[in-house]
Amino acid sequence: MAAERWIFPLCAAAFVSLLVFFYAIIGLTASSVLFSRPPALTYVRCGAGHPPSFAYYISGGRGDCDRVLRLLLAVYHPRNRYLLHLSTDASGSERTELAVKARLAIPAIRAFGNVDVLGKPDAMSYTGSSEIAATLHAASVLLKLDGGWDWFVTLSATDYPLMTQDDLIHVFSSAPRDLNFIEHTSDLGWKENHRVQPIVVDSGIYLARRTKIFSASEGRSTPDAFRFFTGSPWVILSRSFMEYCVLGWENLPRTLLMYFTNVVLSQEGYFHSVVCNSPDFKNTTVNNDLRFMLWDNPPGMQPHFLNMTNFEEISESELPFARQFQKDDPVLDKIDEKILGRWHHQAVPGAWCSAKGSSWMDPCSKWSNVNIVKPGLRAKKFAELMKKLLDECKSQLNSCK
Repeated sequence: MAAERWIFPLCAAAFVSLLVFFYAIIGLTASSVLFSRPPALTYVRCGAGHPPSFAYYISGGRGDCDRVLRLLLAVYHPRNRYLLHLSTDASGSERTELAVKARLAIPAIRAFGNVDVLGKPDAMSYTGSSEIAATLHAASVLLKLDGGWDWFVTLSATDYPLMTQDDLIHVFSSAPRDLNFIEHTSDLGWKENHRVQPIVVDSGIYLARRTKIFSASEGRSTPDAFRFFTGSPWVILSRSFMEYCVLGWENLPRTLLMYFTNVVLSQEGYFHSVVCNSPDFKNTTVNNDLRFMLWDNPPGMQPHFLNMTNFEEISESELPFARQFQKDDPVLDKIDEKILGRWHHQAVPGAWCSAKGSSWMDPCSKWSNVNIVKPGLRAKKFAELMKKLLDECKSQLNSCK
């Protein structure tokens, strides 16, 4: 009985001690993060006469929380908008963790409120049509959230930038904002028999926890009501074209979506076929996906994973993005250090960052005018490529052929 009399006071004391410790942590967090006074918010100016802005759709799956967060910080700029998505194979706790980490990552994200995490996830079967459904969903959300962005950029957790957002924004300032950067061709070759004619069903469309692809025993003819185009699934598409695909004031986007529901790797053909079959958009294509990739010859399903042995080629590339990378590969640290000038757990510094002081201080913990950019050396190489691409676009020799 004596021992029992001590149990309650001992448990109560332990509980009070734990409670005090918990509130101490909360108080520290609140004072240093949640209730810290953010730097003055400067107005983001969009539209003609101002630098362009991008709507980034960054997708991943189970176990990709930290990779998506790292990629977010590597492409972050207050002018842009970001939607992060972990597919249905990730748990709800992973999505909550990503939302919390993204919000607490840097002060600018909390001040500008330009990063969102998709709360209700979509299935993403790479070889099926659920990826197209997820991408269109993301585009519709970004169109609703923000009326100022100019281009829609798709990135996955295996991607990484090869230049700063200041460089990217500066070079894209010279491009007409109705252009669509999408690598494409109507020369189907072996794909006609292996991608166009087979009929598949993506179970991720109608089953909650299945992403298996079912193939029909018979195929179908190559369509003749429209031209079938194929190409890279990684795109940079104009706002006007994304509005066309989502709102569909003509029936072409819906008709082709019905068709591509049963196409193998539909993300390698849907946007390509819509843009090149539309009279309003077929002359707005730039035949390049602006990604650095290394492939087998002949190419396989996926490009090589890049690593330290490829760094020289990576550093010499004039392209703004590269793929694909293994999680936490050392080459990513070298890209941060040598190309982006990014410190761990910080955004890439740009002209908008104004904090000065000790070397350990995050330069982007304070900011000034977010409507100015300061391009670096890599912008010059990218600008030369952009000029070449724009000249090709004007000639229409390499667009929708």
